[in-house]
Amino acid sequence: MQKIIEIREGVTRKPEWRMKTPVNFELLYGEQLAIVGNNASGKSMFIDILTGRHPLLSDNSLQYDFSPSKKEYASDNIKYIRFKDSYGTDTDRNYYMQQRWNQGEIGNSSVTVADKLKTELGNFEKKLVSDDTYRKLYDMLSIDTIIEKRIISLSSGELRRLILALSIFTQPRVLIIDNPFIGLDSQTREMLKALLETLCKVQTVQLILVLNDEKEIPKFVTHVVEVCDMNVKNKQTVNDYIRTHRKERSEEIPLEKSKMQKILCLPYSDNGNSHSYEYAIRMHDVSINYGQNIILNKINWCVKNGEHWAVTGRNGSGKSTLLSIVCADNPQSYACDVTLFDKQRGTGESIWEIKKHIGYVSPEMHRAFKHNIPAIDIVHSGFSNSNGQNVRMSEESSNVCHFWMNMFGIESLAERTFLNLSSGEQRLVLLARAFVKDPDLIILDEPLHGLDHHNKTLVNSIIDTFCKRKNKTLIIVTHYKDELPKCIDREFEIIKA
Repeated sequence: MQKIIEIREGVTRKPEWRMKTPVNFELLYGEQLAIVGNNASGKSMFIDILTGRHPLLSDNSLQYDFSPSKKEYASDNIKYIRFKDSYGTDTDRNYYMQQRWNQGEIGNSSVTVADKLKTELGNFEKKLVSDDTYRKLYDMLSIDTIIEKRIISLSSGELRRLILALSIFTQPRVLIIDNPFIGLDSQTREMLKALLETLCKVQTVQLILVLNDEKEIPKFVTHVVEVCDMNVKNKQTVNDYIRTHRKERSEEIPLEKSKMQKILCLPYSDNGNSHSYEYAIRMHDVSINYGQNIILNKINWCVKNGEHWAVTGRNGSGKSTLLSIVCADNPQSYACDVTLFDKQRGTGESIWEIKKHIGYVSPEMHRAFKHNIPAIDIVHSGFSNSNGQNVRMSEESSNVCHFWMNMFGIESLAERTFLNLSSGEQRLVLLARAFVKDPDLIILDEPLHGLDHHNKTLVNSIIDTFCKRKNKTLIIVTHYKDELPKCIDREFEIIKA
């Protein structure tokens, strides 16, 4: 049987890129593969070996056979969509966290989805008319609903759909997607699974999905390779993997009782009356629009002190825009009737006075952190709501940073630089940053993105424990209702305007 990709006793030339044992792997014709493993297990390192990004000691260790493709180069036959691509590229150095909301500043020069498709694919309109498969994929990804939008204004889920379209439409022989379903609402996840299954049937393409949890494995996947502790295990059929893995999987491990008690016993400021307020948020007829594009239409919402809310809705419904108003990242928020912590917005408070009571993590924040500085500096930046650069750290604040990094199980990463961490480790660092100043209002926009089962359980245990303390209000955005922390007792669903 044809071996599309074969690795035999693969050892990378550079020691820092090596797995613990030589890599042996083969992808056979017709196989649809899932690569699974926990955060920092080595999945991305394995993919970099598989795609040739990390050269091997022996040129013969990695062999490709992409027939019937006529494309000459491996880079044309293998397309790799990485997790962090949904937040922008490494070269996007000019991006800042509030840029998505400052669309008046962007002007008409910003690239639209249509512009991007034309640049990358040429005359894609002609292909839509002449190629039924192309048109079907275009429709299944609902590209027409975002075609005129500026790329900078896309939600994380919409941006992921565009990146998928750009990769699929180049018709690669092998398509590798890192965490394809994160950031997508339930309807879009099912649509994407159907699209990928269709892709396998109507085109000569083989899929490799990189996943953190076996529950995300679609039905069309035929085989699984597990990566564990920097070791690439033998390929299994999907049925064998699920059967053995369920037997081996331990019960959910919540936050250790000793750590839970430490969070519950954290001292309050102001003698236990930390920033006393009746309403964390009050919105009256709040509307946000960019030209003719209405994002939010007359939103009314009240969040009382100590309440724990889930904000839900389809991709592009305005969930992140809603949060940008609360956090004063959206310039239109000052024209809205918004009260925060019982104070009317626009009565003289600065953006920093607003933010000092709020802990926040979001896809936009993940995308904005491009400086390769130690993880502890990123966590420490939560005190000042800065990017972590050139901020002096006192002994007291250092101790607080280490405390929260220990809670999230990442204290050993304190001196590792941020861009050299896995996406899951980066997310845990940003979560620690959100909690570090012991905020009254904690806002978590898709906080479990890219986390494995253990870390999802850990993070939710921390959230539940933190919210047992006095005057702690929570707002969490998610597309996975079954992954909400137990403390959630209210839901606010946003319907597309």
